[in-house]
Amino acid sequence: MFKSVRSRIITIVLVLGVAGWQLYSNGLKLGLDLQGGMHVVLEVADPENTLTAEAKSDMIDRVDRVIRTRIDEFGVEEPLIQKVGDDRLIVELAGIDDEERAKSLIQESAFLEFKLVQPSGEVEQALPRIDRALVADLGADSLRALGRDVEGGGTTSGEDLEGLLFGGDSAESGDSATAETSDAGAEQAADSPAADSQAEEDESDLRPFSSLLNFGDIEGTFLVAVEDVPTATLLLDTDAVQRALPRDVALHWGAEVVGRGARNFRRLYVLTEDPFLTGEFLEDALAQRDPQFNQSVVQFELSRAGGRLFSRFSGQHVGDNLAIVLDEEVMSAPVIRDRIGARGQIEMGAGTPLEEARDLALVLRAGALPAQLNIIEERTVGPSLGQDSIDQGEMAGIVGLIIVLIIMIGYYRMAGVLAVGALAVYVVLVLGGLAGLNATLTVPGIAGLILSIGMAVDANVLIFERIREELDAGRATRSSVDEGFAHALSAIVDANLTTLITALILFQFGTGPVRGFAVTLSIGIVASFFSALFVTRSFFLIYLQGKKASDPISI
Repeated sequence: MFKSVRSRIITIVLVLGVAGWQLYSNGLKLGLDLQGGMHVVLEVADPENTLTAEAKSDMIDRVDRVIRTRIDEFGVEEPLIQKVGDDRLIVELAGIDDEERAKSLIQESAFLEFKLVQPSGEVEQALPRIDRALVADLGADSLRALGRDVEGGGTTSGEDLEGLLFGGDSAESGDSATAETSDAGAEQAADSPAADSQAEEDESDLRPFSSLLNFGDIEGTFLVAVEDVPTATLLLDTDAVQRALPRDVALHWGAEVVGRGARNFRRLYVLTEDPFLTGEFLEDALAQRDPQFNQSVVQFELSRAGGRLFSRFSGQHVGDNLAIVLDEEVMSAPVIRDRIGARGQIEMGAGTPLEEARDLALVLRAGALPAQLNIIEERTVGPSLGQDSIDQGEMAGIVGLIIVLIIMIGYYRMAGVLAVGALAVYVVLVLGGLAGLNATLTVPGIAGLILSIGMAVDANVLIFERIREELDAGRATRSSVDEGFAHALSAIVDANLTTLITALILFQFGTGPVRGFAVTLSIGIVASFFSALFVTRSFFLIYLQGKKASDPISI
């Protein structure tokens, strides 16, 4: 496939296109040291010194789990949450705006609730009323303005939002009214004497909320497309929706993203408004594998008072779903199989990994978190410090590249120019790889990038020196180039493979900045291998196309 120059050029263009698109669409995410943010160290409060080291360690694990469920509220990419010792946790949030809110939510104890999943029929009947209340309170123009704001956040397109507001095909809820008003028809209606009555008719057909809902895959739920979740959340928070909902009913998002066909959805659960049990009655939860049925289970233990409440409730609702709600999000909704007392068991299913059961057990224990957390260290990394780091990193990269270019072109002449072209391809591949993997670029990551540039140049030096040796031995030009690439291959593979193994070990066992360095270095090694052996070889083939076998080359 890659014997012809044309196929090689097409491959390089395609790879560059993919890398460039990833860089354009995702952009580079900058770490705390580059864009600023907040650095907080939390410690388990134990003024009476009654907690053991094991209890503190378990407490920190639970806090870690809770903070990770809350971090999405800030829109922070790649937060650093790192356990230090048995009783401390480091939290770094890059680019955070509201620091006081972040601190309050980080310190706030988790709130665990047990609620009954309700049939969705009552909410389905209320959907037309909810839509009318939204239109009456917000107005059609405000709803359309809301749509444009959401579009600006990247959640949906303008055309899709018009379809949502006017009852597009995505609606699968109880209200089936639609409006098929074209732009031309709208202009004609605005110019006619009956414009006001037409506008009122159009507003009566608006379905801003129900059009976002699809029938749920389990009883008591709706499915909402992931891209529509921000819009639905905004509407759910309005007073109009809260007033129009049936009494004693609350809508909660599920934490899990579920795939249906080619789209991803989140469940919107219909639950009782008041919980019948909270995390204060939970004493312990443990995940394990049931040897009899080979399935993951979570065994939990309640206090004596909690056991009595659970026994009475579960006896009345055998066969119903019980929602486990942590910080207003449904973590799981198992079916009540039998009456449950102080000790119960949640069956996760034979195909469920034990790790998921451990996560659920951690959620349950986190909701029963009795200890408080103290902030023992807090630092704010200002944007000026982040900008200084960016400027210094850019300067180091630019100076390094200029020196490399001068040496390569001055020493290897035309071959050096080809190597510089391959190096430009390499840089695009590395940046596109970072963007495609949603990796966060940090100052150590910049160091890894510069080091991998040296690896890429080193591979070209090995190839060029081998070509020179073949030319000095009297071989023809094309044979010298082929033999040079072939003989340098083993050395390049050995050097890159050993460095890649080291980088992977650093990523596996390192933390924070070390992992950032390892990620950038690993991507750089793969890109340098491709650019040195494939891109540089392709450029040489193009260079040799206009030459005879015996013509000298500039190297």
